[in-house]
Order: sequence, then C-alpha cells, then structure tokens
Amino acid sequence: MYVLMSDAGWISLGIIGLIIWVAIAFWPARVAGRKGHSFFGYFVLSLICFPLALILAYVVKDRAGLYVRG
Repeated sequence: MYVLMSDAGWISLGIIGLIIWVAIAFWPARVAGRKGHSFFGYFVLSLICFPLALILAYVVKDRAGLYVRG
C-alpha cells in the first residue's frame, strides 16, 4: 500500500493549519478590542472556541465611546 503523504508533508500541513487557526483567531479579538474590551482575552477565547468568541465580540456593547478623551 502506498503512503499518500510523508511525515514531512503531514507536519507541513499541520503547521499551515496552525498558522491559519491563529490568524483567524485575531478576527474576534480585533472586533472586541475596537469596542474597548480585552484583546488578549478574546484572542484566547477565540483559540479555544472561535464561533462563541465571534458571536460575543459582535454582541457586546461598545465601551470605547464611553470615556471622554482629552
């Protein structure tokens, strides 16, 4: 039986998948960060459960406009 992909191929595929996973995790974190919430907290949540983090990031209230900047 032939092996369709070598170990190096599987490792490369895993690394590419990991890079894509981390890159996509920035999406909810950026949305929440712009609304005045914790960027890092949403990034970690997004790494664990992306759909939940994305929904929460768009549903939470915007706290960035509450403070007077001067």
